[in-house]
Amino acid sequence: MRVLIVGGRSALAQAIAPLLRERYDVLTAGRGGCDVELDLCAHDIQIPNDIDCVVNMAAAFGGDTLQTIDVNVLGLMRLCHASSRANAKHLVHISSIFSDLANDSPFFGAYALSKRHSEDVAQLCGREFRLPVAVLKPSQIYGVGEAFRKHQPFLYTIMDKAERGEDIAIFGSNDPVRNFIHADDMARILSAVIAMKIEGIYRCVNPDNVRYSQVAAAAISAFESESKVRFLTDKPDIPDNGFACDETLFRMVDYRPHVSTMQGMQMEAAHRRLAS
Repeated sequence: MRVLIVGGRSALAQAIAPLLRERYDVLTAGRGGCDVELDLCAHDIQIPNDIDCVVNMAAAFGGDTLQTIDVNVLGLMRLCHASSRANAKHLVHISSIFSDLANDSPFFGAYALSKRHSEDVAQLCGREFRLPVAVLKPSQIYGVGEAFRKHQPFLYTIMDKAERGEDIAIFGSNDPVRNFIHADDMARILSAVIAMKIEGIYRCVNPDNVRYSQVAAAAISAFESESKVRFLTDKPDIPDNGFACDETLFRMVDYRPHVSTMQGMQMEAAHRRLAS
């Protein structure tokens, strides 16, 4: 089976591609450094023929609203057109659980809005082109190494401070809730979705929300650190942003995310020790 990963230079693609290559013939596509040159903002895009599954991991994250809409919404529409012309048999779109945020959420912005619209585009194009489409809505993704730091800066700052033995400060008196899913879990779920040619829209979040203090405690333990956690109560509170888990997809693929916060921190700590 031939799989084309669009957004092949993304942190997620770099983490997931090695596992997919154990089962599939994987090609990457992107604006540079990939097997196939592809720019989702181009007027007319093409992908190779004889691709069994197209996986869209390309995304813009909201720095520029127009670019975010162009990549995440119109870019996906162009990719669906190209996939249909190339006779692709399945398309998997990586959206985001942020698409489910209420409009008045402090975390709702151009990224969340564009991901919400991208899901509508995926369904519409799937029907129009008779292209089987799966949409996965992961929570905040992290993994081993520096590639994930850009999109999870606070998480990696916690690990940095634990590694250096520095105290970890959390603004406000609220211990904010978050939901993180490890790239290793995403890789195994995605591999099964491709193999089973699953269709539909599914939440893909960790069954367990965690608080910042739990993340900090896991990092302190993983790095065998003497760091302490302090709440700066004179600072504004950080709001919660947790998500309920729908296990429908996990039951379908017979796999449940199992990399705990502690295990994720231990994997990063081991990686840094080997790299030093």
